[in-house]
Amino acid sequence: MKGPTFILSHPQLGENIGAAARVMLNFGLTDLRLVAPRDGWPNRKAEAMAAGADEVLKGARVFETIEEAVGDLGLIFATTGRDRLMSKRIATPGEAVVELASEVGERRKCGVLFGAERTGLTNEEVILSDAILSIPSNEDFSSLNLAQSVAVVAYEWWRGTKEKPNFKVPAKFRRANPASKEDLIGFFEHIERELDRSEFLFPPAKRAAMVQNMRNMWQRAGLTYQEVQTLRGMVRSLTGGKKRRKKDQG
Repeated sequence: MKGPTFILSHPQLGENIGAAARVMLNFGLTDLRLVAPRDGWPNRKAEAMAAGADEVLKGARVFETIEEAVGDLGLIFATTGRDRLMSKRIATPGEAVVELASEVGERRKCGVLFGAERTGLTNEEVILSDAILSIPSNEDFSSLNLAQSVAVVAYEWWRGTKEKPNFKVPAKFRRANPASKEDLIGFFEHIERELDRSEFLFPPAKRAAMVQNMRNMWQRAGLTYQEVQTLRGMVRSLTGGKKRRKKDQG
């Protein structure tokens, strides 16, 4: 079973990228994406640490922004151990694997998002996810290294799917043509632009929190591609778009 995409956002150390690539290949995963790696790409330290996982490193794709990196993906889990005070569903690695395998079984692209070593994921990055993937650990010492986090999730993928080559999608996870992140981001920007124009997102000091709440709300809705197009049409109509003539109505 081809696995999910692993996205490393703003990784700092080439060694961690290489270690992540190595453990991905250990557990049968090869699709790696990097968002603005600090020390550039390609990276010799990553190559040395990968210890032969050339397939993963050579195939790694580099993006300037997180929006570009996740644009073609549907379901995304964000790995974080911090309480973000967001209305986000939280899943263990094992629970996340069931959903990811369901997406892969339906031939839909999906992914797991990992943050930078020093700061982890930003709130803006977490907002783009459908749920949070939280690795249970010692509450008194819970911080995991980037490559360690990748290793845990990759291992859970291998353990949960290696004996299930014909994985059947549980009924509760079946989705009809879900919107991609590119579709959703386009809708987010569209409605937020119009809300700025109407001065709904006011005062400026509260705009970021309001946008965060709205985007989380839309993410929880699990919108399909057609639903996103319908919502965008509604926004256009309400903001002065072309109106139907009476003779067209009936």
